[in-house]
Amino acid sequence: MLMQFSENSPDHDSGSGHELDFIRLRGHLPDSPGVYSFKDGSGRVIYVGKAKSLKKRVLSYFRPPKELPRKTAVMIEKARALDFVVTSTENEAFILESNLIKKHMPRYNVILRDDKQYPCLRLDIKEPYPRLAIVRRIKKDGALYFGPFSSSLAVRNTLNIIDRVFQLRKCKGKGPPKRTRACLNYQMGRCLGPCTFDIPVSSYQEIVHKVRLFLEDRSRELVTRLTKDMMRASEELDFEKAATIRDQISAIEKTVEHQDVVSPRMEDLDIIGMARSGAFHQVVILFVRKGYMIGSRYYGLENRGGSKAEAVEAFIKQYYPRETFIPKKILIPDPIEDLNSISEWLSDLAGKRVTIHRPMRGEKLRLVGMAVKNAEKLLEGRSKVAERDIMEAVQSALNLKSPPRFIEGLDISNFHGELAVGTVVSFVDGQPHKGGYRNYRIKATVGIDDYGMMAELAKRRMQRGGLPDLILIDGGKGHLSVVKAALDLYVESDSPALAAIAKPDENRGESSDKLYVPGRKNPLKIRADDPVLLLMMRIRDEAHRRAITYHRRLRSKDLTSSELSLIPGVGKKRQKLLLGHFKDVKAVAGAGMDDLLKVPGISQSIASNIVSYFQGSKNTS
Repeated sequence: MLMQFSENSPDHDSGSGHELDFIRLRGHLPDSPGVYSFKDGSGRVIYVGKAKSLKKRVLSYFRPPKELPRKTAVMIEKARALDFVVTSTENEAFILESNLIKKHMPRYNVILRDDKQYPCLRLDIKEPYPRLAIVRRIKKDGALYFGPFSSSLAVRNTLNIIDRVFQLRKCKGKGPPKRTRACLNYQMGRCLGPCTFDIPVSSYQEIVHKVRLFLEDRSRELVTRLTKDMMRASEELDFEKAATIRDQISAIEKTVEHQDVVSPRMEDLDIIGMARSGAFHQVVILFVRKGYMIGSRYYGLENRGGSKAEAVEAFIKQYYPRETFIPKKILIPDPIEDLNSISEWLSDLAGKRVTIHRPMRGEKLRLVGMAVKNAEKLLEGRSKVAERDIMEAVQSALNLKSPPRFIEGLDISNFHGELAVGTVVSFVDGQPHKGGYRNYRIKATVGIDDYGMMAELAKRRMQRGGLPDLILIDGGKGHLSVVKAALDLYVESDSPALAAIAKPDENRGESSDKLYVPGRKNPLKIRADDPVLLLMMRIRDEAHRRAITYHRRLRSKDLTSSELSLIPGVGKKRQKLLLGHFKDVKAVAGAGMDDLLKVPGISQSIASNIVSYFQGSKNTS
């Protein structure tokens, strides 16, 4: 049975915050497997983790910050609440963790940035005359899926070989249509023509079996089988059939010649290599099937302040649940913590024993070194492109007249319309320019009006002059529209370009941020790991950080009796009573119902108003 618990933690800025959390959580956390989620003040999930023992794992975070990794210390500093779910098994926890990370995309988790659907070949063996089709989504429909292939070119080359050698039908549909005349593929010798001719199902299924052997990399077994068929046809004096089979054997052997034997044991391996530059990790995975190197794929990971070992573990946990084939052995470049647990979990997914191994010597260490070297080369090329072409890439993606060397990001922050602020951050050639940062107090806009606040911020920024090449707004199409209106009103010539960046809509199944530009209804189609989108996300995050920091600073300065006056039922007399009893507003904000009721003149309803007000203020983003 699943259990859920939520613990609102005290303000971590206080020196005793961790100790208080430890005391409060210790009695609630079970010594059972499960998944835990840390949330920030706005209720947004910022980290999801899996634990063999929730009690031991969660309480390990509440140590002095100096004893924690930097990334973990920063995450705990921002955490304001904890949820956990108890699971029956550790494997169930792996699945839940993966689903929650995919759903919430938490800031402090390592996220696999790859939205590509690699092509596969689908063969529906339930049909009497199945065909091979290229697909990009794998379904649980009883069909066989081969791949995924590293590119469309790779899958089409494989399909061309099969068409030439095995002559499966090409016509779409569940069964071959009835025709009076065979199609062009039959005349070209690339199809047996079951739509026109009476091809026995048993004969066609024999060919299907050979195709399976070929796609399962069992080429030697296939060649042995074809050689027997060729000899049998020759003995029966069917020399035309024997010649056809001879050509098939030749085509298959030529394909095998292009593959390198890297494992004399003829085993299946996945070899993971990783290289790191700042927060970005480049991952390369090499595929060895039946001893042959058959291809590779690459991915990007964002891991701010974390280790390479953490990135390797996150990659394995996010990559393999979506794969149809998991080999018996996975080689990794760095050690990971939950090695045995993850191996057992993968074994359950694959239905066979799967081991994860970090080789220290020999041939397997050489293979891991090869994968790491490939990752380093990709990262080196990526860095050079980023340094030289990132602004040209932004120009191309946003369809600008010239590369935007000077970019500014705009964001606003407020609490229920109160103490509203706006900030501007400046980037030059993709790097922060602190001299261009500005803070603004929103003055003209009253109440909860995000669009009005953004319009006021844009207007005041335009009036200051010295505009950048591109202005990036934190928001959606509505925010973009109000800024464009301000731009059209206050800037007559040489207007900067505009773009807006919005978070993904989880209800629509979106997984990556979206970029909007004026004059276009839908967001731009940009991959989640595209350098352009990553740069825009970085600028947006910096503007958001700046706005939140400024807003919190103002709120801490404004935390006087004037804030108490905002609470319904708390007039000057009750303000004086509260401050006389608790000494300051911060103590009032941390008081519970029982403590408040001890103050003369504070009724049950007034105490409830005070608690509700300050609990709401903790959820300000």
